Amino acid sequence: MRALADRGVLLTSRAVKAGWPRRSLSRALRAEGWTQLRHGAWAEPGCEPDLFTHLRAVQLGVPRLVVSHGSAAALWRIELLGGDRRAPLDFIDPQLGVHRLGKGVRVHRMPLGGGDVVERRGLRLTTPTRTCADLLRRGPRDSAIVAVDSALAYRRVGRVRRAPLVRQVKIARALGRGSRGSVRALDWLRLTDPLAGSPAETVARLRMYDAGLHPESQAELRTPDGSRRVVDFLFRAAGLAVEIEGYAYHGTREAHRRDIDRFNQLLRCPEIRSLLRFSAEDVFRRPAYMVTEIRATLVSLTGDST
Repeated sequence: MRALADRGVLLTSRAVKAGWPRRSLSRALRAEGWTQLRHGAWAEPGCEPDLFTHLRAVQLGVPRLVVSHGSAAALWRIELLGGDRRAPLDFIDPQLGVHRLGKGVRVHRMPLGGGDVVERRGLRLTTPTRTCADLLRRGPRDSAIVAVDSALAYRRVGRVRRAPLVRQVKIARALGRGSRGSVRALDWLRLTDPLAGSPAETVARLRMYDAGLHPESQAELRTPDGSRRVVDFLFRAAGLAVEIEGYAYHGTREAHRRDIDRFNQLLRCPEIRSLLRFSAEDVFRRPAYMVTEIRATLVSLTGDST
């Protein structure tokens, strides 16, 4: 039956067509070690089904579907807020016909342009530009902006460092076609920042924006000895720097140690009078605390909370 599989995925309809008896097929597949992915689709023995495998199982069953939204973002190594592996598999049906495909699959009925789809490892999926545009149209705001910030920047996702995938102007062009949700999506696109270094930084910036605080992002500074340093956020007039850090979000203890050294170097920059550090946990779980601390420090430095 391996010969009937497509890149490790076997459709039972293909096996039946090849002469295998439908009644005993599931029992035979389980006996050989195949893993059922969904009704009518199995993964070959010895392989741990990954996202590509699950998406291929759906697309083989309905070939006109195109991987999209969060699923396409994951394949492009675009970071998503939360990164929930249990999220539904996302597809677009450009023929607007499919409504539901069972639990764990979400079908978006919407048209696709000729340049919106590419093939990767045997899967048809939306381009990074179209993927970002779709996420901005769908929302919610924070999740969409986290994804677009990631796509705009150099990022290390997993163990892979990748280059920027999109440009803001191309996303704006994709959104400017007048489709549903484009006006709101364009407003959210204006809140994106290609300089953001992580999802935590993006969310921190949005929390400050919502509170009426507008620091510079990724401000470049020089220490007295001429070394270049970059601070996550800088309220330049007040001399307040804000850094977002945390071992769990930087990946290794060595990276965390380097960050601490960088913080110490930042304090030597003449533009900085005070430095606040917040963990990613503060950003995601205690944003009000972060904003309150920033406001209080601004007041102590300048007498002005803005």
